[in-house]
Amino acid sequence: MQAFKAATLLAISLISTPLLAEVQVQGEIEYGIFQSQVQDFEPGQRVLTNQQQAIETTQVIPAKLGTKFGLRYQLAGKRKGDQPLTLLYLTPGVVTPDGLRHDKFVVQQEMAEAAVADVMAYEFSEYHEVVPGEWHFLVFQGDRKLVEQRFMVQ
Repeated sequence: MQAFKAATLLAISLISTPLLAEVQVQGEIEYGIFQSQVQDFEPGQRVLTNQQQAIETTQVIPAKLGTKFGLRYQLAGKRKGDQPLTLLYLTPGVVTPDGLRHDKFVVQQEMAEAAVADVMAYEFSEYHEVVPGEWHFLVFQGDRKLVEQRFMVQ
């Protein structure tokens, strides 16, 4: 009976192991300000960019409309159907026009299996978003933290 239990547990662990595969951060994590040719931003304006947009490495971010900052990283072992990423943006308190204060923004992102690099970024596209203080970016897969970066907006 004991041998049957052990064999059953072993079989279950072998079957479920592929389901528990986890992605891993591979290579350098780029962080800072995403460079843009646009100089005078209007509220609500967003600039579409590509994966190869240059990043000026810094943790100090100007509190200025149009500034896009964050990180770019590579994940190894991505597969279709993997548990999605959770992007957690901790803010110093963004107060939206409806008067609500947001100390965090949470984004669920499906695993982009074909993507060479993944990006977590925030762009100040409205005046109320430009909040000085510490911004803390975290990327999770389930409960497992993959990436973390702090920025000081001033």
